Amino acid sequence: MESCPHILSSNLIAPSTFSQVHKEECTLCFDSQDLAPGIDVCLTCFNAGCNSPERHHAQTHYQKTRHPLVLNIYRFLKDKLKRADATEEPPQKISKLAILPESDKNKYEFVTRVKCYACGGAEIDKNLGNLPIMIDSVMTSLSASKQSEIKAWEEEITACDHTRNLEQDPSRKLESQALTHCNDCDLKENLWLCLVCGNLGCGRQQYGGTGGNGHGLAHFVKTKHPISCKLGTITPEGADIYCYLCDDPKLDPALGKHLANFGINVESQQKTEKNLTELQLEQNLKFDFSMTNEDGEDLEPLFGPGYTGIKNLGNSCYMASVLQAVFSLDAFQQRYYPTMMEHQLQCSLDPANCLQCQLSKLADGLLSGRYSQPVQTDEMESKIRGQDGITPAMFKTLIGKDHKEFATMRQQDAFEFFQHLITTIERKEHNNPENDPTKIFKFMTQQRLQCLECKRVRYSNNNESSISIPVPARKIKSAEEGSEEIYEPVTFEQCLESFTADSMIEYSCPACNKKTSAVTNMTFVTFPEVLIVQTRRFEYENWVSRKISVPILFDKEILNFDNYIAHGKQENEELLPEEKSADTSEPIIDGEALNQLLVMGFPETRCKKALIATGNNGAEIASNWLFEHMDDPDIDIPISSSSTIGPSESDIAQLTDMGFTQNRAKKALGETNNNVERAIEWLFNHPEEDSNEDLPIQSGDSILPANYRLQCVISHKGTSLHCGHYVAHIYKDQRWVLYNDNKVVNAPRPPLGESYLYILRRVRI
Repeated sequence: MESCPHILSSNLIAPSTFSQVHKEECTLCFDSQDLAPGIDVCLTCFNAGCNSPERHHAQTHYQKTRHPLVLNIYRFLKDKLKRADATEEPPQKISKLAILPESDKNKYEFVTRVKCYACGGAEIDKNLGNLPIMIDSVMTSLSASKQSEIKAWEEEITACDHTRNLEQDPSRKLESQALTHCNDCDLKENLWLCLVCGNLGCGRQQYGGTGGNGHGLAHFVKTKHPISCKLGTITPEGADIYCYLCDDPKLDPALGKHLANFGINVESQQKTEKNLTELQLEQNLKFDFSMTNEDGEDLEPLFGPGYTGIKNLGNSCYMASVLQAVFSLDAFQQRYYPTMMEHQLQCSLDPANCLQCQLSKLADGLLSGRYSQPVQTDEMESKIRGQDGITPAMFKTLIGKDHKEFATMRQQDAFEFFQHLITTIERKEHNNPENDPTKIFKFMTQQRLQCLECKRVRYSNNNESSISIPVPARKIKSAEEGSEEIYEPVTFEQCLESFTADSMIEYSCPACNKKTSAVTNMTFVTFPEVLIVQTRRFEYENWVSRKISVPILFDKEILNFDNYIAHGKQENEELLPEEKSADTSEPIIDGEALNQLLVMGFPETRCKKALIATGNNGAEIASNWLFEHMDDPDIDIPISSSSTIGPSESDIAQLTDMGFTQNRAKKALGETNNNVERAIEWLFNHPEEDSNEDLPIQSGDSILPANYRLQCVISHKGTSLHCGHYVAHIYKDQRWVLYNDNKVVNAPRPPLGESYLYILRRVRI
């Protein structure tokens, strides 16, 4: 070992509680402290770099920053007997939705060295200067990935107006036999006590068929009693409380008083069931998807370049399935894989906060094959259990930064994440459009409207990056208790025909000067290289998202889109005249609907905002808007005469279903006080005001034939978008491959008919 002059000249400062210490893996690749010879943590800025002779990211960091001193960390599993003898600390009590930081001290042995890159990478005595303090601070600090993970999982449970202002029926003691099973069925677990009237109902059915028959929710729908308490979770410290009006777990500050109303003494209660937090953690972190064929045999695991899995970070399967899909496409591979080293040498940003660095890291991780190696189930066994894959925690933190949903560990909609991903990449590549890989998704659509009275027409074009198509639902068998509804199969072409078919709307025609009816449809002006298709398989029923499991048939290998091309204005057509500016007078609030919402327990300000936002279309639609906007920061700010309320998601969806972009839909609703009917008129009367300023120049082409082949499907297993599991099936090397988190297997029978997202690749014949 050598003495080093850079110890004193480097002015080393130990990391604080808020420092981002990257010590688990390299910031530019997925090499970690578990792979010899470990990783180098910069003792100046706490960046982590690998020692790979091919990538030498630690050396690259020194060349760019001239930070000389690093702490090399390498760890390996302790002997199993030593680990068994180690004293385990008792787990902390879970009081909020959070992943608690795990201690590695009983699981791993750590080997550390200090090196100086300014001295040619020479090893230095760890006892010199303040190196002992620096080493101890780095080793005991919470890593940047753990900080992000814990922050994302944390979900403080608070009280709401409905728990604080709960009004109960007159007190009555519930006999013990009345608390043994659901009032409407024989279920004896997952029972919820209505804190208004004392009704006992079973919980909602969760993915996998567990949970209950939903009689607690049915009681709320019938009575509008909002607050329920889960039996078996009651202790002197509290219990699981659910508010159906807020549609979230809540805190009841007067729980003891509310339970005493039914003769239940909280001081004598003991916990006998898992609470919501524990159940969600268990489901999200230990979820396993069937990996066997119809004969019960294990599917063949696959390894090597392009067959790398992605570890589930807890509810991150939506992200993993989308990333596997996009990085199976040539445009993303070519943009981020061959150019990786060149960009890393030139990049002046912190790698953990550079989108291109992290996308290149993902490309290298998924495509190089280095992290797709067989792992045995046990040292003494020969059976292969699969692979470890990569853990894109750094990318998830970056892509979700400042996003209220993707920054959390809650389950998300894979289609919404895809849209967020390509929008983020598109903005990053704004000054370099020729290299933007998202242009393969871009195309143009045309909306046509014709007044049925005067027969005049209006055309409007929009740039798009995906389509959302309906799935015609025709029931064969209605659901009975404990069973699922069964629907007639439909072909993919039938779904497309429903998407492009004529639809009738009410219309105030500027030529007829009266309210008439009009017909609209949507067609393609250009076709993209890769078409993203979302199937609308979910709907809301009684305030609950419900999945519609209609089988979609693919009876052709090549899908032809020629019939869906736009033809533009015909010679015999006359255009509709321009319309006057939309009336912006203050909307009138429906008094009857307002009273219905007030009876349901919503505050008056929220009720008025909901009715304005939904165009006074009734209490049910307004209540759905309320459930979706409970967390809006201005939800309780009083309405002034100049107040404007943003458009509801349902109103935006109505317009986007007609083929308009989300930007144009929002602009039209903003111009018409969120009135959907007038917004439709505005859209067709203002084709020149195409709000595509955030979209790239039109891509795709109109060359026929427009043929497509299925490249990838993303399937959702579960009852709603916010629970269950996503997996991706990708067609590569002349076979279908299943990517189920970090498990990658040959899948000869992909569930094409059950999928949620379809990715089709243009075929040039």
